[in-house]
Amino acid sequence: MIERILPTSVVVAESFGEPAGMSLLPEEEPFVAAAVEKRRREFTAVRHCARQALGALGMPPTPILSGPRGAPVWPAGVVGSMTHCEGYCASVLARSSEFAALGVDAEPHGPLPEGVLEAIGLPGERARTGQLSAQAPAVCWDRLLFSAKESVYKAWFPLTGRPLGFEEADIVFDRRAGTFTARVLAPRPPVAVLTGRFLVDPRLVCTGVTLPAARGAAG
Repeated sequence: MIERILPTSVVVAESFGEPAGMSLLPEEEPFVAAAVEKRRREFTAVRHCARQALGALGMPPTPILSGPRGAPVWPAGVVGSMTHCEGYCASVLARSSEFAALGVDAEPHGPLPEGVLEAIGLPGERARTGQLSAQAPAVCWDRLLFSAKESVYKAWFPLTGRPLGFEEADIVFDRRAGTFTARVLAPRPPVAVLTGRFLVDPRLVCTGVTLPAARGAAG
């Protein structure tokens, strides 16, 4: 499903529910040794998808360790992103010669809990979310905003090694085009604008950000 919002050169491995035969490699075990069962199974499922995607790139199964702030550490020459929510997980990978960064996120298609939009949305974003909700009420635009910010963060952090707060990305959706633009408000950003696409399904909302390698080098 998520491949519909990504370039064709990005490899996608996804699963609705837990993948059959999923397991961790020994090097990955310490990262979830103290985790609750739900977290352990999500961690395992998304890494199963990651190894499927690596195989599609012609690479051997490799441990996917967690780096700073939990970001996955990919093999040399690869960029990627992971996402998981109830009933769905996906890993997307590409050659670093083609892309500087990828970020994807999937969320259940339902309204955010009370108070979350105020916590994650800038005033302009909240106003635009209200307008979009009036124009297309079948879409949970607050949840889509949250997902877009997650995708932006997942692309930003591996690229810069710096965290990006919810208040440091101003998201504007183009409802008809199925795209969004994120203006980075952090000081001296190496990339000032990130662009992405979104997909709305009855069960899920998905967002994806891709940064071509040439643009990343120029930034």
